[in-house]
Amino acid sequence: MSAPDQQQDDFFKQDNWFTKSVAWVDARFPATETFEYHMSRYYAPKNFNFFYVFGWLATFVLVLQIVTGIWLTMNYVPSGAGAFASVEYIMRDVEYGWLMRYLHSTGASFFFIVVYLHMFRALLYGSYRGPRELLWMIGMAIFLALMAEGFFGYLLPWGNMSYWGAQVIVSLVGAIPYIGPDLMDWVRGDFLMSEATLNRFFALHVIALPLVLVMLVFVHFVALHHVGSNNPDGVEIKKNKGPDGVPLDGIPFHPYYTVHDIHATVVFLFIFSVFVFFQPEGWGYFLEKPNFQEADSLKTPELIAPVWYYTPFYSMLRAVTFPMFGLDAKFWGFVVMVAAIIIPAVLPWLDRSPVKSMRYKGKWSKFMLAQFVVSFFILGWLGTLAATDGRTAAAQFFTITYFLYFMLMPWYTRIEKCKPEPERVTFSGH
Repeated sequence: MSAPDQQQDDFFKQDNWFTKSVAWVDARFPATETFEYHMSRYYAPKNFNFFYVFGWLATFVLVLQIVTGIWLTMNYVPSGAGAFASVEYIMRDVEYGWLMRYLHSTGASFFFIVVYLHMFRALLYGSYRGPRELLWMIGMAIFLALMAEGFFGYLLPWGNMSYWGAQVIVSLVGAIPYIGPDLMDWVRGDFLMSEATLNRFFALHVIALPLVLVMLVFVHFVALHHVGSNNPDGVEIKKNKGPDGVPLDGIPFHPYYTVHDIHATVVFLFIFSVFVFFQPEGWGYFLEKPNFQEADSLKTPELIAPVWYYTPFYSMLRAVTFPMFGLDAKFWGFVVMVAAIIIPAVLPWLDRSPVKSMRYKGKWSKFMLAQFVVSFFILGWLGTLAATDGRTAAAQFFTITYFLYFMLMPWYTRIEKCKPEPERVTFSGH
C-alpha cells in the first residue's frame, strides 16, 4: 500500500465523531467506497498538463449555468408579451439580477470555449482511441445536447436577433423533402415564431436538456474512471503496475489533481470575472446589439447571424449555394452543417496511426490538425460577416479543408512515419 493510502487508512481508524459519522453513512450508502474509486484511489497519469483542466472547467461551468439558470427562471416570464420585459426587469430592478444574467450569458460563451478546448485536447493526444471509443461517443452526445441547449436558450431573451436567428435555423427543417414543412410547423408549434415556440423552447432549455446533460456527464465520468484517463504520451499506465497493483506512472487524483484543478478554477474565475464585470457583451459576440431590442417580426436585423460558437457551422451552411439531385441548396447546406457537427463521432475508426499522441505522430497528422484548426477559426469569423461572393468562396474552400481532415485521415495516418511510443510516460517535475 502506498504512503498516502496508508495515511488515509490510519486517519479513518481513529475513533472520533467524524469517523463514526462516516461509518454510519457507509453502512447505509457506499460514500467512502465511491470517493475512493473516483478520487483518492483513482490513479491518473502523473504527466497531465495544461490541457487536462478543461474537462473539470466544463463541469464547473455546467453547474454555474444550472444555478444561475434556476435563479433567472424565478423572474423570467415565458410569454410573447412578457419575455423581453422580464429580462429588462431582471437587469434593472431585481437585486443583483444584472449579475446573474451576465453570469449566465457570459457563462454560455465560456462553456463553449472550454468544451472546444477539451475536444481539441482529445484530437491532440488521441483520447478518442481505444479503449476510449465509447467515452468519446458519450462526449459527442454531450456536445450535441449542449448545442441544442444553447440554441433553445438563445430564443428566450426574445430579442430581435434571437427571434430572427431562431427563425433562420428552424426554417432549415422545412428544406427536408416531403416532411419538411409539416416538421417545421411542429417544431415551432405554430405557423410563425410565436409564444408557442417560446414556451416549448423554454421547457426544453430549462427542464429536458439540463436533465439529459447531467445524466450524460455522469455517464461520461463513470466511463472515464472505468477505462482510465489518457495522457499527453498516449501511454496506457495500467500496463505498468507495481507489486501492489498501483500503476507506476499514476498518482491518486485526490489530492494531487484536485489541488491542480482548484488552481485552474481560480485562474478561470479571474478571466471570467473580467468579462462579466467589464465586457459582458463580448464586443457584440456574446450578446449582439439587436438583442437589446424586442423581437419584431416586421423588422429584420441588418445581418442575421447566430452567436459566435455556432458561426463555423453556420458558415458551412451558407457555403452551399447550388442545388443537387433535384434538391435545393438550402437542404444541402443543412446536410453539410449537420455532417460537420457529427462527423467527429467516427474519429476512433478513422485514425489508423500506430500511436495515439500528436507527440509521436508524423508530419501529415500535425499539418492536417493545424489546417483543421485554422479552417474552424476562419469559418467562425466568416459566419459573423455578411455574405459576399469572395466570402462565400472562402467559406466553400475552408469547408472542404474542414472535412478533408476527417476524410483523408485513414490514408495519412497509415502512410506517415511516426516516432516510437515510449513504454512509460515522460514526466519532469514542476
